[in-house]
Amino acid sequence: MSLIVERDGPITTFVRDRREARNAMDPASAEALTEALLAFDRDPAQHVAVLWGAGGAFCSGFDLKYAATLLGQERPLADLDFPDGDGEIPRGPMGPTRLELSKPVIAAVAGPAVAGGMELALWCDLRVMEETAYMGVYCRRWGVPLIDGGTVRLPRLVGRGRALDIILTGRKVPAEECFRIGLCERLVPDGASREAAEALAREIARFPQGCMRADRRSVWRQEGLGERDALRSEWASAAIFEHEGAQGAASFAAGKGRHGDFGNL
Repeated sequence: MSLIVERDGPITTFVRDRREARNAMDPASAEALTEALLAFDRDPAQHVAVLWGAGGAFCSGFDLKYAATLLGQERPLADLDFPDGDGEIPRGPMGPTRLELSKPVIAAVAGPAVAGGMELALWCDLRVMEETAYMGVYCRRWGVPLIDGGTVRLPRLVGRGRALDIILTGRKVPAEECFRIGLCERLVPDGASREAAEALAREIARFPQGCMRADRRSVWRQEGLGERDALRSEWASAAIFEHEGAQGAASFAAGKGRHGDFGNL
């Protein structure tokens, strides 16, 4: 079994375990992870997901040993093509990289998150990296392009110049640099990425979920919009006030959460 799904209250942790391949992604693993994440998104009892790789590696990218078997085939990735018009979009080569989930996913990164593995981490909402973890476009060496969102999401996170430096050189990007340039949000000691990511997930899961998801959705949707259109999109979140916001305001009026206290919600 290359994918283990563990639940702890409202937190789902997905453990990828192909440690013999440093958790490289083959089609069967990509399909399994995509279906598991869709099931998580549909489950009303689950609020936040964590993605972690067993054996000290987040993901070393697409399985090049499998890719080598495609040599000589005409259009070997044709089944993953984007459809003409409004047809159903197939999964990405790395699995869930084309999904637009309604709930947050946190990458817990130990060891390599390189090539497609970096793209998988970029797809997540947040990244928690261990001190010796690293990213990089290691597929630069083999003529394998970034086709799981790397050329889209990386410049949006770190800016075009930094993204091009990372993409064109294929160099190793250590965790400290990732943290410094905004490629990860939390830096933790070695061996602590899963625990820290799950603690962060529990912190997020205890808030009113409708409001949290509305704000998250607005952040994702504002990409590429002009300010007025982005503000109009954000205003759609006002509808959640009558379901959660008014009740929350009443709790504050009753004495909870004063002076920025998050502990007695």
